[in-house]
Amino acid sequence: MATYRSVFDAAELRAQLNDAGINTKFMASIWKYVLQNPGCELGEIPDLPSSAYRLLRTKFKPFTSTVHSVFHSTDGVTTKLLIKLQNGAFVEAVIMTYDTRLGKYGGKPRLGGPRSTLCISSQVGCKMGCKFCATGTMGFKNNLTSGEIVEQLVHASLLTNIRNIVFMWHHFDTISCHVVSENDDDDGIYVLMGMGEPLNNYTALVEAIRVMTGSPFQLSPKRITVSTVGIIHAINKLHSDLPGLNLAVSLHAPVQEIRCQIMPSARAFPLEKLMTALQTYQKNSQQKIFIEYIMLDGMNDEELQAHQLGKLLETFQVVSSYFSINADGFSVVSLLCTHMCTLVYLFVFSAWWWVVNKVVNLIPFNPIGSSSQFRTSSDQKVSDFQKILRGTYNIRTTVRKQMGQDISGACGQLVVNLPDKRTRENTSLLTDIEDLRI
Repeated sequence: MATYRSVFDAAELRAQLNDAGINTKFMASIWKYVLQNPGCELGEIPDLPSSAYRLLRTKFKPFTSTVHSVFHSTDGVTTKLLIKLQNGAFVEAVIMTYDTRLGKYGGKPRLGGPRSTLCISSQVGCKMGCKFCATGTMGFKNNLTSGEIVEQLVHASLLTNIRNIVFMWHHFDTISCHVVSENDDDDGIYVLMGMGEPLNNYTALVEAIRVMTGSPFQLSPKRITVSTVGIIHAINKLHSDLPGLNLAVSLHAPVQEIRCQIMPSARAFPLEKLMTALQTYQKNSQQKIFIEYIMLDGMNDEELQAHQLGKLLETFQVVSSYFSINADGFSVVSLLCTHMCTLVYLFVFSAWWWVVNKVVNLIPFNPIGSSSQFRTSSDQKVSDFQKILRGTYNIRTTVRKQMGQDISGACGQLVVNLPDKRTRENTSLLTDIEDLRI
């Protein structure tokens, strides 16, 4: 059976057009037509050179992935897309809708309106092995192509207007929800959802984001956030390859010893070297950096760790999306926000750079079944942690609002048992929550 490439695989499409002597200026026209006519055949695209049609029909498809199932939260603010790839694997993309006018800022009503943030998978599986993440225990399956990454945006855009994009990794959750599926015959699907370390799929990630920020998508880099455990060599070249992008770093502990206990990959990326890389990145990019922090009871949520974190973040301008791991779903932060896989998206405009240079978002962790080795930090501990960061270190700190809890709105491993039509309303999910940030 022939394997086709996605028409959104920019490097492959460009190479094939060049080899055939066809001007690559037609790439944007091809993408625009597919976006406007998602059910089209590539031979239907008008005004292309005659030689382009045979090339497109034999080498490419408008989409190499399909939306298998759609999950809607009961409150209507979160939608998960279960996407089947050409190789038979499944990934998940999550749409979070929120209203930036909710709440107050500086005692005054917020400006803005309804926004949608999309959390995108970059890999099937993950190599990082984070102890708090189900995905990390399952190993790495494969990288997504740049076209498969872009197609998640296209699929989501057919449902709503996407304003913000988040590339993230892992998390956990157990929940029931309503499933909408075109296939009633599947009785068991194993899904690695909202997963992957984006910077471990660097080439495809960069290519996909360049497509998203170019014609016809025209997304602003300021609306795209890449979350990473801290792949230092990739961070060192990220600004030159993708200027203007938001970077989120999953710190999760203020000292190397604790970080290694919960994130084995930290051994390869020592905290001291990571912080140096972040300072260099910020100096070169003049971008704020978001810090992700999952609070785990008795592990990284004590007063000592709060002071250590505060002192660590004093050294450079950083916007901290600080949170406790929560297996329950998505969230919106009161600044301008959201996340893939328990997602939190924090956007702080450049005009606020010197006014608000640190924002910490606290998100309590929900244990993942009986096998979880971690416990939830108490409300009092979260409050005390917040007070230290605010009072002693003048770091703006918020507590995340949950979204999509009833549909496992979080990233990572997803096991979906698709029942027959008679029991569809009670579909059971086991999902892994990704440590989102936005």
